[in-house]
Amino acid sequence: MDISQIETLRRLPVAPARHVIDGALHDASDGQVMQVVSPINGQSLTTLPRGTDADAQAAITSARCAFDDGRWSERSPAERKKVLLKWADLIEAQALELAVLGVRENGTEIAMALKAEPLSAVATIRYYAEAIDKLYGEIAPTAPGTLGLVHREPAGVVGAIVPWNFPLMIGAWKLGPALAAGCSVVLKPAETASLTLLRIAELALDAGLPPGVLNVVTGEGGTVGAAIAESMDVDVLVFTGSGATGRRLLEASARSNLKRVYLELGGKSPNVVFADAPNLDEAVKVTANGIFRNSGQVCIAGTRLLVERSIHDVFVEKLKTFSEAMTVGDPLDPATTAGAVNSQRQLQQNLEFVAEARAAGRKIVTGGTQILQDTGGYYMAPTIVTGVQPTDRLAQHEVFGPVLAVQPFDSEDEAVTLANGTDYGLAAAVWTSNLSRAHRMVRRIRAGIVHVNTYGGSDLTVPLGGVGQSGNGHDKSLHAFDKYLDLKTAWFKL
Repeated sequence: MDISQIETLRRLPVAPARHVIDGALHDASDGQVMQVVSPINGQSLTTLPRGTDADAQAAITSARCAFDDGRWSERSPAERKKVLLKWADLIEAQALELAVLGVRENGTEIAMALKAEPLSAVATIRYYAEAIDKLYGEIAPTAPGTLGLVHREPAGVVGAIVPWNFPLMIGAWKLGPALAAGCSVVLKPAETASLTLLRIAELALDAGLPPGVLNVVTGEGGTVGAAIAESMDVDVLVFTGSGATGRRLLEASARSNLKRVYLELGGKSPNVVFADAPNLDEAVKVTANGIFRNSGQVCIAGTRLLVERSIHDVFVEKLKTFSEAMTVGDPLDPATTAGAVNSQRQLQQNLEFVAEARAAGRKIVTGGTQILQDTGGYYMAPTIVTGVQPTDRLAQHEVFGPVLAVQPFDSEDEAVTLANGTDYGLAAAVWTSNLSRAHRMVRRIRAGIVHVNTYGGSDLTVPLGGVGQSGNGHDKSLHAFDKYLDLKTAWFKL
């Protein structure tokens, strides 16, 4: 990683951003803007259009026309693949620039951001580009004299609303399969992480994506997001974010055209460590990284550590030592292992969870405070809380910050009860040398993904989705196409 280039990019001014609608750049229809505040130093970085209902409607109309006239939806899969592969190449060529821009906007440490953001988006777009001309229809096993064919067709206009923690990665999880399938998209980024998605939308036009096929409108969820959710011209809505917003999107679907809604709503993921874990030091390292990297702002973060009582004290002490050695600070320094919290609002929410735990008599083993206030940015020390009870808010609700709740257990059954003791079911992990136990835990824990002797790192070949109040539908893998392709039966009498 070229440190001098990072420093040069850090100092570059960032031009005011503009919507991408119908293949052109636009200001908000009423000229209003929002400040983009960098969590690195709390200073304004640039501005975004404060999108209006009219802006959202223009983007939806553009996407609808683009889909209906077939400029993209009726291109062959091989033609779509060619454009998408060129798009991926253009993103890859600007990977470092995109990573630095994203870090300046949302605070993820650069070592993680480069891999998890532009390079991840490149891999995702290439994956779905290569896959689309390898999906076949079906011939049904019908009686003589009849022929049943099952066609796969693009679902239509997709509304995509994505979060601020990994905008390029999660955005690509939506855009890759949707565009490969032939859909048109209206994308609404998060207010605090829009710049890189706007930039790759421009690169998509450079790659030959027709105008109107990908539109990006920035603004507030209550305006732009609501317009997309309530539109009669949006056929599919995909969202990653909070449960409260997910519920509002479902209500909007019911009020409008009953569009299909797919939701990834986060989690309160358990990381279960048995005394026979194959390597406690490795489990400590992975546990710390699984909650404290990106300042805990990861959907699948292992926010609950469930550790067998016989090793509880030893494990927590090792974890404390490792966590206190992590470098929290300037996210554009490649030596940093945990960057900034995304916003002042998010930092305050994190600290409130800790204050509540302290008031309830829980032990703050380390952290629990804002640090580096002299920078003007938003930084929080990795925080470990022990003595957490199953009914505590810290054990039940997603913090989305570097705060780990620790609970001991005495038996496998108790571990399962604790693991399944929330409304969520996105991710989990189990550390054990007992192969039979590992399989039992995978079966018994209610989660979309269960890691064994690791945490995180699964690639595009496997789906990511949750159960319970973690949502429905899947990103990643070939199963992601299910959201963006409709099945149509053709029935012939021969």
